[in-house]
Amino acid sequence: MNPVLVFDIETIPDIAGLRKLHDLGANVTDRDVAEMAFQMRRQKTGADFIQHHLQKVVAISCVLREGDTFRAWSLGGLDDDERSIIQRFFDGIDKYTPQLVSWNGSGFDLPVLHYRGLIHGVQCARYWDMGEDDREFKWNNYISRYHTRHIDLMDLLAMYGGRANAPLDDLAKLLGFPGKLGMDGSKVWEAYQQGRLEEIRNYCETDVVNTYLVFTRFQMMRGQISSKQFERECELVRATLAKSSESHWQEYLAAWLATDHP
Repeated sequence: MNPVLVFDIETIPDIAGLRKLHDLGANVTDRDVAEMAFQMRRQKTGADFIQHHLQKVVAISCVLREGDTFRAWSLGGLDDDERSIIQRFFDGIDKYTPQLVSWNGSGFDLPVLHYRGLIHGVQCARYWDMGEDDREFKWNNYISRYHTRHIDLMDLLAMYGGRANAPLDDLAKLLGFPGKLGMDGSKVWEAYQQGRLEEIRNYCETDVVNTYLVFTRFQMMRGQISSKQFERECELVRATLAKSSESHWQEYLAAWLATDHP
């Protein structure tokens, strides 16, 4: 069985890029640059969502399920730059050729990684292979919306219709998993300005574990694993996280225990 790599990213406004595009000098603060960008988007679209190419990646968290092991972590260290963590992500695809799993990865995470990787000169030949190097990739590759080498769970469960999209937090909690713990994507920019990058990474890690657990439940629904295997997967996740002394995993397990978990 191929390894499964579940991933999630957290982003902030690309302040340097916004300064370049709008010719803003050092007299304009980072906060004001971001607020200008938010205001421009509100005027144009009614929401403050900044375009994908102007989203700077500050965290990429992953779950790798391979063989008998389960691992959840964030790529790189607190001092690593954006290029380094994006290259690490694509290096992992080169190494493992995993099945990718995401929640809204097709709509957000991957397009952001495409643009930011392009800007930084990241190399990722395996990811972009559509049959030129490996004939199997002609029929099942990472780029196609309808192939299983990357499963965007949100998109698939909604039958590729945006009106039916569900929030990960809601679905995780309905399934008896912890969901989000005190932070969401709308709070990342504020937390980053306050120097709370480790907290952002911890939040991203818990979200990617939520995604993995929802994916495991989906695998049971589609007959890829039995109910007993699903229960064993949940126990593997709990047992692995229980070995960690990191506070966010202890909080996550406590929240899970408080639910009607499977």
